[in-house]
Amino acid sequence: MDEKFDIEERWPELFADLDDADRHAVRQAFASAWHEGWVPNREDVENLTDETRGAIDEAEYRRRSHAAVRRRAANTDR
Repeated sequence: MDEKFDIEERWPELFADLDDADRHAVRQAFASAWHEGWVPNREDVENLTDETRGAIDEAEYRRRSHAAVRRRAANTDR
């Protein structure tokens, strides 16, 4: 696990168009996952900030998330 939870510091451009409430919601969602062992990565953060900002809908968010999980699973099966 990373020592520090710093997703907004790593990828500030992904948070640029979010208001304070949305920023907080995204950080909280990922903080919970981080405490459970999630490793911060740009793809996951971009997908949730895109959905929160309204750039993609919930169906697209789920599609992207499922595709990412499948890719990661395929890479660990090797």
